[in-house]
Amino acid sequence: MTDVQWSDGAPIYRQLKERVIAMMLDGELKPGEALPSVRQVAAEYQLNPITVSRAYQELADAGVVEKRRGLGMFVTEGANERLLSSERIRFLHEEWPAIAERIQRLGLSLQELLQSTETDQ
Repeated sequence: MTDVQWSDGAPIYRQLKERVIAMMLDGELKPGEALPSVRQVAAEYQLNPITVSRAYQELADAGVVEKRRGLGMFVTEGANERLLSSERIRFLHEEWPAIAERIQRLGLSLQELLQSTETDQ
């Protein structure tokens, strides 16, 4: 894991979970690879091990990591596909409505939005 800035807007376990999800979607963690140990993450980021365990447990509950007794947590096969599907649904239902409302409030056109993304690349 890389440098992480924790925000006050969400519980740290949820932010850690989102960071691990991003690492999976970005290909930094691949199926079959081990997640860093709870102790390692807790020490590296000065977190309570219970916080790290809670994030990992939510990932296990989602079926994207699995516990291997005595070995740790590992990314499951098909995790990326499951994550893409669930993250797209979450974006469309939770994040997009607020973004669309802001776009409408600002009177931005689709062309302006597309042009702004083209110039940023």
